[in-house]
Amino acid sequence: MQSTATVSYTRTAKILHWLIALAILFMLALGWSFGFLPKGETKFALLQLHKSIGITILALSVFRLVWRLLHRAPPLPAAMPRWEQMAAHIGHFLLYVAMIGMPLSGWVVVSSGGHNIPTILYGLITLPNLPVAADNKQAVNNLAFNAHSWGAYIMAALVAGHAAAALKHHFISRDDILLRMAPKACGNFLNCLRGIK
Repeated sequence: MQSTATVSYTRTAKILHWLIALAILFMLALGWSFGFLPKGETKFALLQLHKSIGITILALSVFRLVWRLLHRAPPLPAAMPRWEQMAAHIGHFLLYVAMIGMPLSGWVVVSSGGHNIPTILYGLITLPNLPVAADNKQAVNNLAFNAHSWGAYIMAALVAGHAAAALKHHFISRDDILLRMAPKACGNFLNCLRGIK
């Protein structure tokens, strides 16, 4: 078993990680609920909320990426197999692609839909549409809609894989990977769960 002395991510990185994680989980649940909701004011309001949170995730993800490039992550445990290190790097890369790509594809769907319904972020700021060629709007809309729809399944798989890997490291490999991103107050609780005093 490795030492419980942990080199953590920065506080900013932790805050961004958990804000984005909670927002993504909420968005996945909200997005899938749209298939069961009848058209009406409630669905329209939830769609506006979905778009608002999506743009928030986009902004936070871009900020998080910049922060990550300027602040080195703690090194992976030396004992971690090479294939597992590669899987971790690929998984993180794909999560960043999804965190930025999903809101962008949704924004393209709205911009190319031809409904002329403005996106008003949290009821306060009107978001402009992205420029989409007028003679190709339907094709762009179909492509973006399919990317956004399938992207939700990919995002769910990536999040599930990310969480499973973190739990595997904590309870099976018994290293400090999960503790690096956990809020300080959770560290003792997480260690108690795996039998470390």
